[in-house]
Amino acid sequence: MDEKPFETMNVIPFVDIMLVLLTIVLTTSSFIASGRIPVNLPHASKSVAEANKAAIIEISAAGEIYFNAKAVTLESLRTHLTPIGRETGFIIRADKDISLQRFIDVADLLKQLNFTKVAVQTKSSK
Repeated sequence: MDEKPFETMNVIPFVDIMLVLLTIVLTTSSFIASGRIPVNLPHASKSVAEANKAAIIEISAAGEIYFNAKAVTLESLRTHLTPIGRETGFIIRADKDISLQRFIDVADLLKQLNFTKVAVQTKSSK
């Protein structure tokens, strides 16, 4: 037989496959990261880690309230919170440019419903 010994390995198909996989990973990760409502968080000296089982209340710069990424009014937020257990934790993500009264309205509602595990998410100032 006239077979040549295996002298070199062609790595171009391997590089092509790796580039396609890298493109898929980068596209997927940017899609997952952009799933949140855009909120410009205020700065604080220390940032507390988010709890895994916490419900999220977000207040956008326009003053719109979102409960677990669904737009709600302050009145309908009360109906959403009433059946939830009192041991549930909440994270409030409020834009730094909102009216203080809007934030106080949400915090006061949580206090009226006797929720005690409430945190405010901030960015750490460097």
